Amino acid sequence: MLKIEKLNKSYGSSRALTDLDLYVPKGIIFGLLGPNGAGKTTLIRIINQIIEGDSGEILIDGSPLSSDHISQIGYLPEERGLYKKMKVWDQMIYFARLKGLSQQEAKSRINHWLQKLEMSSWKDKKIEDLSKGMAQKVQFISTIVHNPALLILDEPFSGFDPLNAEIIKDEILGLKAQGTTVILSTHRMESVELLCDRVAMIHKSRKILDGTIKDVKSSFRPEVFTVTLENLTQEIPQEWIAKMSDNSCHFSLPLNGKTPNELLSGLMQYGQVKQFEEVIPSMEEIFIHQIKSANYE
Repeated sequence: MLKIEKLNKSYGSSRALTDLDLYVPKGIIFGLLGPNGAGKTTLIRIINQIIEGDSGEILIDGSPLSSDHISQIGYLPEERGLYKKMKVWDQMIYFARLKGLSQQEAKSRINHWLQKLEMSSWKDKKIEDLSKGMAQKVQFISTIVHNPALLILDEPFSGFDPLNAEIIKDEILGLKAQGTTVILSTHRMESVELLCDRVAMIHKSRKILDGTIKDVKSSFRPEVFTVTLENLTQEIPQEWIAKMSDNSCHFSLPLNGKTPNELLSGLMQYGQVKQFEEVIPSMEEIFIHQIKSANYE
């Protein structure tokens, strides 16, 4: 759906994007990660043609990025942009018409989404009279009402309570099931793990990580297992013990060149193995590790 090659952007002497390559297949949820100031917002603005890159190529569905693609893209910015004095209905009609929908089609789709998200009774309210979470729903509907092929969501769960965050999460998954390609920019790593198929991480204008969630997590495996032994038959090495109660102990143990089967077999001489599980790093742990270890000038 989206292919980016050697994209560069600078603001004066400050590099925002450096030789960025990115490939987003159709019909997936793609996590765009990175700390504040990494270059994510610049990239999103270039895709949305709010600003231009200095050099490089961007293809949408195989065609060079152009004004014709505006109607195919939905963009939910982190800094929400609603007109506070306008009513919910008028606001949604306005945004839908900007995206090329006819008046009749806009009304039909907006009514569908208002009913789906149980907001029909709020359509005559002014934006300024809504709670932050309700206003976020208005912005979300306005972003997807034209059925974009490429949906870019920047911190979409900001301002939502857990229940409404779950509702929006389900809607994002539903859009993916219908074939929408989603780019999700967020600092909530639990959302990345739940939703994303692939991720890329940008730091100091450069891409430092790219791949499927499974492959990324696998590449950072420390080859360490957590172990719980019960009914001990002999004393175990003291350096293994992290937690011990009665006749049970819990600890972490590296493979140290052994296979998992060899490690498990060796543990069985000490007692009954109740837990033997490989430690897989979370996306949050990987995020922190990569940002700390990256060193670009």
